[in-house]
This record gives sequence, structure tokens and C-alpha cells, in this order.
Amino acid sequence: MNLKEEAAKEAVRSIRDGMVVGLGSGSTASIAIKMIGEKVRAGLNIIGIPTSRDSEILGKSVGIKIGELRDYPDLDLTIDGADEVDPKLDLIKGLGGALVREKIVAAATEIEIIVVDESKLVDHLCQKAPLPVEVVRFAHEATVRRLKEFGCVPKLRMRDGEAFISDNGNYIIDCKFERIDDPAKMEAELNLVPGVVDNGLFVGMADKVIVASKGGVRTLERKA
Repeated sequence: MNLKEEAAKEAVRSIRDGMVVGLGSGSTASIAIKMIGEKVRAGLNIIGIPTSRDSEILGKSVGIKIGELRDYPDLDLTIDGADEVDPKLDLIKGLGGALVREKIVAAATEIEIIVVDESKLVDHLCQKAPLPVEVVRFAHEATVRRLKEFGCVPKLRMRDGEAFISDNGNYIIDCKFERIDDPAKMEAELNLVPGVVDNGLFVGMADKVIVASKGGVRTLERKA
């Protein structure tokens, strides 16, 4: 069992019968969804709320009953991944392109569990990963110019030679900062830019971060 599988297995242990569970997006979250599916086939009864089309398709394929947030507005827990985790358990998410739906689901969740391997732990956000910012396609060049004013190098995300389109029909701009020392301030200010839908800073949302390393699995919990 690899590191991602170890972290996902530990997170899935928190699921109980009758829960409404957010199904995260990305490679580690996909492993967790498959493990949840095994438990469902063994008799576990839950409702899954997907954070992306991919997680919805995967959830259905492994037998998880899929619900919608409008019908299940209060989730018991969500298992998701992250691209970076800082010492305060603030996150960068969105390299997979599902940041807006992930944030909506996280905000509706009582316990947000993040599963990562130790390579995702950083001293400060943007140490390794760029910050994804989802923007509307209309006049996105003007939005990009505004993003440059924050001191980053913004780049339109491409896939197979074409602009990447999110599940919401938007573009994603990957913004490379030297570092982000005040994520809460940056998150709020970026979202005031006309054309920005949301960004990949998840501040104060992770309750637990399960970290798998060669030395084993450990759980970091947000300080009150």
C-alpha cells in the first residue's frame, strides 16, 4: 500500500453508517472514494456529495449513492486532498480544477478531512504550487491584468493545447507567487477582483490533515 492509500485508508475509518459524505477530487480523494465503495458493497449506507464531475462518475461506478447539496445541505464530513498544507493547516487546492465546488462543499461540512503525503507540507503557501484562480471567460485578459497587480505571475491553464475549462465553464489562471504570508487577506482581496469566481486558498477550513510518510501515518488537527 502506497503513501496515498495509507492516508486515504485512515480517513475512511471516520465514516459511519447514515452519514452524508463529501467526495473530494484528485488522486488521493479518488483512492478514498474507491475505499468507500468497498465499504458500501459490504453494507455501509451513506450519501455521497461529489465535488466534481469526475468524483461523481467514480462514486457512482463503485456503488455510492450520490446526492446533491440542495437536498443534503449539511454534510457530516468530507474527505479531500490538497496541493499544499501550511503549518496552520491552511491550504492551496485546485490543481485538479475543482476548487470552486470543493470550497462550496467544504463550507457545508462539519468535519473537513484532508489526506496528503508528506510532500504537500510546506513552510508557507505557494512554496511549491501556484495558486489557482477560477475566472469567467468573458474578458479574462482584463482579469489577468488585475491579478498581476497582486505581484504574481498569472498563466492561463492549458490542456491538450487548449484552455482548460472547469466544470463550471470557466477558465483557471495559475498564479505563481513567491510566497503568501497572509492567506486570509489574499483570499478575500482576490475575490473582490471583477471576473474572479473564487480562488484556491482554503483558509480555516481543514479540521484534520492526515499525512502519510515513510515513517507512518499521522494526523494534524487545527488548533482552536
